Amino acid sequence: MTTQVTRPGQPAGPGHGINLHVLGPIVALLVLIVAGALMNPNFLSYANITNVLARSAFIGIIAVGMTFVITAGGLDLSVGSMAAFIAGLMILVMNLLVPSMGAGISVILVGMAVALGAGLLAGFLNGFLITNMRIEAFIVTLGTMGIYRSLVTWLADGGTLSLDFGLREAYGPVYYGGLLGVSWPIIVFLVVAILGEIGMRKTAFGRYCAAIGSNDQVARYSSVDVNRIRLLTYVGLGLLVGIATIMYVPRLGSASSSTGVLWELEAIAAVIIGGTMLKGGFGRVWGTVVGVLILGLIDNLLNLTDWVSPYLNGAIQGVIIVLAVILQRENRPEG
Repeated sequence: MTTQVTRPGQPAGPGHGINLHVLGPIVALLVLIVAGALMNPNFLSYANITNVLARSAFIGIIAVGMTFVITAGGLDLSVGSMAAFIAGLMILVMNLLVPSMGAGISVILVGMAVALGAGLLAGFLNGFLITNMRIEAFIVTLGTMGIYRSLVTWLADGGTLSLDFGLREAYGPVYYGGLLGVSWPIIVFLVVAILGEIGMRKTAFGRYCAAIGSNDQVARYSSVDVNRIRLLTYVGLGLLVGIATIMYVPRLGSASSSTGVLWELEAIAAVIIGGTMLKGGFGRVWGTVVGVLILGLIDNLLNLTDWVSPYLNGAIQGVIIVLAVILQRENRPEG
């Protein structure tokens, strides 16, 4: 008699019952929505929901890239500091160009190009050190986390880099504007999530990421260019950090050493809550989106109610990560 094993994320066959690994995040999201509606009548208002989605979009965009990195067996602890550095560099360049180019769209486009270029370069640096120099991802990204955070503090001279007032007015619609009542950060997050899900499910790149995360040696024997794929996951993540920063800068119009603090924790938490295996080998972008929504709604509930201090949000996210990893271990197939 043979025993069929259901892998994480694989639909349960006849006799297997409900696969909680798949449905768990969705059930948790629904329970959270119901609890929020019962605790505060404004929780499900259009204004509150769109505000939560817009504020969660930055983490969501980054978390999509993090899904590919973790699926391929990697990790990136530097994304929050990277975003802070990119924001500071972007503001500094745009402010320097205002006297010669004016506070218009041309300066904003240059700033966006700087953000994308810096993100790509930062992601490539992480990926190169990990793949070509064969340094552990934890060590590399822990080091670059400190480097980027120190650089933005240096650029701001220990204070805050503020966007030129004229540029704030011209750049504001990138965050506060939108289409059909939906703000641009939400739209960009939706597009990135859809493309990420297609990339993970329907392309060779997504399959290679899963294969490398499961067993990189077997992937090498199968003629997969392991170093190239891993490098591309970090480059892609860096690009998405740049995109998230482009959407974030017009919100506050400033950057400092406190910008992006705990973003790496939130991004990793969203990925793990969504069902992606922390050790790699399996990932799903739609689950990451659900994880982002769960974290965003938890943060929103802490602000709308006085049951728990919102200052404990980081602690709650840490607990969620630990619990999610424990559940992954409990659902690990045997044999």
